[in-house]
Amino acid sequence: MSEQEKSEIENEEALNVEDNEVCLSADDADTETAQATGKSLEEELEAARAEIAGLKDAALRALAESENVRRRAEKEKSDARAYGIEKFARDLLPIADTLGRALGAITDDQRADGSFTSFVEGIELTEKELFAVLERNNVQKVGIQGEKFDPNLHQAVAQIPSAIQKDHIAEVFQPGFTLNGRVLRAAMVAVSAGEAN
Repeated sequence: MSEQEKSEIENEEALNVEDNEVCLSADDADTETAQATGKSLEEELEAARAEIAGLKDAALRALAESENVRRRAEKEKSDARAYGIEKFARDLLPIADTLGRALGAITDDQRADGSFTSFVEGIELTEKELFAVLERNNVQKVGIQGEKFDPNLHQAVAQIPSAIQKDHIAEVFQPGFTLNGRVLRAAMVAVSAGEAN
C-alpha cells in the first residue's frame, strides 16, 4: 500500500470518528433536551388527561340533561292527554248540579202525574247521558252517602249525629268529581258523628 492510500484511509477513519463524535454529541443534546422537556411532556400529558376527563364529564352531564328533558316532555305529553279536558269537564259540573237539583225538586205527586212523567223522564235521561259521557272521559263522581270520609276527596261542612257509621258521609250537599284520580271538585258533605245518645 502506498503512502497516499494509507493517508486516505487515515483521513476516512478520522472523519468517521468525527462523525461519530458529532452524532454522539447530537444524541447527548437530544437526551438533554428530552430530559429538560420530559417534565413539560408529562405535564402536557396530565393536562390532556384532565381535559379529557372534563370533556367526558361534560358529555355525560349533557347526555343526562337531554334524557331528563325527554322524560319531562313525555310526562307533559301524557299529562296533557290525561288532563286535557279538565277545564271543559269543570265547566260541565254546574250543569250536572242543575239537573240534579231539578230532579230533587220534583215531588212524588208530580212524578205520579201522567202529564208530567215524560218531562221527568227527559230530565233523568239527560242527567244519565251527561254522567255516561263524563265517565267515558274518566270523570268520576265522588261523595256518596255511606262512603268513608276522605279529606282528599271530600270537604266536610258539618258533623252531624247519624245512624251511619262514624267518620262516614251522612249527607251529600254537592257531589264531587275526579278526572283520572285528580280532584276536579271536592264533594261538600256532612260527616257522621255516630248515633246520638
